This record gives sequence, structure tokens and C-alpha cells, in this order.
Amino acid sequence: MNEPHPGNGNRPPAAAAPARRRRGWNAMDLSLIAVFAALMAASVAIPGINVGALGVPITLQTLVVSLCGLVLGFSRGTAAVSLYVLLGLIGLPIFSGFRAGPAVLASPSAGYIIGFIFGAAVVGALATLAVRSRWRVAGLFGAALAGGLVIHVFGIAGFMVRGMGLQVAVLTDLAYIPGDIIKNVIAVAIALSLHRAFPDLLVRRRK
Repeated sequence: MNEPHPGNGNRPPAAAAPARRRRGWNAMDLSLIAVFAALMAASVAIPGINVGALGVPITLQTLVVSLCGLVLGFSRGTAAVSLYVLLGLIGLPIFSGFRAGPAVLASPSAGYIIGFIFGAAVVGALATLAVRSRWRVAGLFGAALAGGLVIHVFGIAGFMVRGMGLQVAVLTDLAYIPGDIIKNVIAVAIALSLHRAFPDLLVRRRK
């Protein structure tokens, strides 16, 4: 009986090389970031509904922010929303009401606009966990709600920076909650459809 020996051709089969996780973004990732940033910009084409004396409108932007996180995850979703905010601040008329430029940071909407970035980050981080869980639908909806809560906290802070008291700021913000819940339901439905069509979109399979 021959013993396995390095030189006699009876070598044990080589262990399969461990799958390596791809680092960094590829062209597809960059394309998705650009597409969702463009979708965010396009969402302002649908006129918002002004609420309250401050004139901060209800728009589709929060729906797209949730969608960025639910579909793209933490890093790409945050990048897409950050790109949108950056392009708006440098002068493209892509904020609600086709506003543009750094002057928007002095408006009542400023807190919400900054909050978009952090909201997308929270949604994306939680969505990556949710999509792997048994309770995918509930998890994705919870992720969207958590991100929305972050956006509202920033919005309230923005009101307070303009001199509004905390209680009044919270009450003013409450007007946007029902619409955002409906938009989160829509965002989750769209995200589930995309994840069914493209299973590797958020969580890549190891090859």
C-alpha cells in the first residue's frame, strides 16, 4: 500500500481556496450609485405638498432615501444620497422646489436634507441584516422606519436651530410622519421586488 507522498503522485486533493470577498466598488456599484442619485434628483419633479407655516413640503425624497438604503445597503446607499446632496449644494436645482446651492442650509428644510445622508446609512446598515433574516419584510420595514426616525430627528434639530422650541419643533414635524410611513411601505414593496429579481443586489453570494 503506497503512502501519500509529495513526490509519488498520490497527493491528497488540494483544499478548495476560500472564497474571497470582493473589496471596493466595481463599475456596476458606481452605476447604481449614480442611478439612485439621479432617481433622488428626479423625485423633486413631482411637486411637494407644503405643510405648515414653514413651508417644508411633503415630497417623494424620503421614499427614495429609504429605497437607496433598502436596495443598495450601507455604503452604496449612503454614497448615492451623499452624491445627491453634494450636487444640490454646488448648484444643481435638485432640491425640493428646484432649489439649489448652499443657501438651502439656511432654510427650514436644512435639517431634513442633512438627515437624508444619515437616514440612508441607517436604513442600509439594517437592511443588510434584514434581507438575510427569516423576517425579511418586517426587517426591511423596520429598517426604513429607523432611517426615517433619524431624518426626523435631524429635521427637528434644524427647526430648533432656527429658534423653534423643542415641543413646537416636534409637533411641527409630526405632520410628516403619516406620509412617511406610507412611503416606507411603498419603498419596502419596491425593494422586495428588486431583491427577488436581483438576489445579489444587496447581499452578494460567494463564488
